[in-house]
Amino acid sequence: MNAININRFIIAIVLVVVGAAVTSATAQSVGNSPELPPICSALGQDRAPIFHVYAIGVQIYRWSGTSWDLVGPDAKLYAEDSYHGQVGKHYVGPTWESNSGSKVVGTRMYGCSPDTTAIPWLLLEAVSTSGPGIYNSVTYIQRVNTKGGLPPAGPGSFIGETVQVPYTAEYYFYREQ
Repeated sequence: MNAININRFIIAIVLVVVGAAVTSATAQSVGNSPELPPICSALGQDRAPIFHVYAIGVQIYRWSGTSWDLVGPDAKLYAEDSYHGQVGKHYVGPTWESNSGSKVVGTRMYGCSPDTTAIPWLLLEAVSTSGPGIYNSVTYIQRVNTKGGLPPAGPGSFIGETVQVPYTAEYYFYREQ
């Protein structure tokens, strides 16, 4: 083999390895819809999810003088339940943004509270998508398996005070077929 053929061979091997890694990562991200408790049956989807992520972050609340109002989330999204392999972020909107720049903004359709110590599980409908990538064809989002994130039980110290309450959740993304 001459130097050009060796370089082509090495490039071919690298492309095969990278392609396998991308396929594996995508396959791990897509699975079955989550199992829902009876109280949350309205969250059900009869389609297979196209993407599944694990979120860790905070829910931000602002004291209005009479209640804690949700400002929005600030979370990182991961491919693994051990919070490795960051694939995007989640923020006010509510918006989910992938590392590639695709985005989906959702609006709440339904919620349920199987755990009174955590923020509700939700079914959201996509109201807009943008950018090329995993989120550009999303039509529905589920938030399930939440931990934490509830507003403080007591009043704030002053109007406009903000607090950040830690939470975790899983998000499943669906598209029309």
